[in-house]
Amino acid sequence: MDPYIGITDFMDFGQVKDMSKVFSEYLSKGSRRKLHVGVMMSYKTLHDLPTKWQSAFPSKDTIAGIFSSHDTYNCLHYADYDSDPEFSKSLARAISYGGIGIHAIQLDMIWPDPDQVVNGIYVSRKQIEVILQIGKNALEEVGNDPQRVVERLGDYKGVIHRVLLDKSMGRGLGMNAVGLIPFVEAIKESFPMLGIGVAGGLGPKTMDLVKPLAERFSDLSIDAQGQLRPSGNALDPIDWSMAANYVIKALQLLV
Repeated sequence: MDPYIGITDFMDFGQVKDMSKVFSEYLSKGSRRKLHVGVMMSYKTLHDLPTKWQSAFPSKDTIAGIFSSHDTYNCLHYADYDSDPEFSKSLARAISYGGIGIHAIQLDMIWPDPDQVVNGIYVSRKQIEVILQIGKNALEEVGNDPQRVVERLGDYKGVIHRVLLDKSMGRGLGMNAVGLIPFVEAIKESFPMLGIGVAGGLGPKTMDLVKPLAERFSDLSIDAQGQLRPSGNALDPIDWSMAANYVIKALQLLV
């Protein structure tokens, strides 16, 4: 499974082309890393409901175009904190907007029903990877205990392909990498086939945050969002010069 360096909140394919150029220029020879092209969608934007994120997320009809590159790892981040009673149907519909170029769906939610995930993927008829975000609230639900995280992940065996440990959840809050080490170790020991990524306050000025993990786990994936803006606010547009600097520094740290 190829590790990735992620940027979440692409809005058009021109941005993908620009970041792909930077990524290719600085990628080490022989590296298997991919540029993770992250696009956000939520239950509300999927169903055309009012939300403060309306202008921060791309129109759902444009997502397939953003996922036009075959060289990137194209991932739709689907956020649902509204307890959708028909989650599997919504999930299948969300995936459909990814078009033929979608490679993965990231579930930004709190321990979703694994059977509903399976049903949604099946109905979508897409052969894609599933990334489970384990965020602040999901960790609190299991007492911030690595062993209890592993126990909950047992419910998702055969359902998910990767996990993303992310206490920040797009808010730009800096990660405690040393505190995440026991979680990564426990997951790797129990589920060696799962890809593992981390996020939390990463950007061009904060790559030192992830060093303790990068030095220990060579196949670690990362994702960045909030700290790719001068304001640190994910409601604001990404500063693509900041994003380019982040990609360069990430590739220098993660071979």
